[in-house]
Amino acid sequence: MPATPITSPADLYRHSLRLLLDKDIPAWISLWAEDGVMEFPFAPLGWPERLDGKAAVAAYMRDYPDHIDLHDFPDVRIHETTDPGAIVVEMRGVGRMVKNGGPFDMTYIAVVSVQNGRFTSYRDYWNPLAVHEPGMDFTRSSAR
Repeated sequence: MPATPITSPADLYRHSLRLLLDKDIPAWISLWAEDGVMEFPFAPLGWPERLDGKAAVAAYMRDYPDHIDLHDFPDVRIHETTDPGAIVVEMRGVGRMVKNGGPFDMTYIAVVSVQNGRFTSYRDYWNPLAVHEPGMDFTRSSAR
């Protein structure tokens, strides 16, 4: 019997977190629409502010497990909105930095849109001051 596709934005998001913890980046990327957009409104100078399309998101995330070893998302709160395809997520990711073994502890707020069971928009509001911590330079990019 074929698996039922995940179409609820909250369920899709929870599933995506499980895939990140499992370090299954290809499966995480498969949750994206071809024309999906990932944005980082607080990106520091020199970091990407916007990734247009599934391929750009895949390139950005490809080596993520080589830099951050995620252990848990202990505080995830998903808020539904008046738009049935959109959620706002408050969460915390914890783990360790692979390069130096130091702790990773980041708080996020994400505004996520889903259509046809795929991420179409993901605005990731994270703390740009954290990139000044040792080992947090893994996504340095001149892409804008």
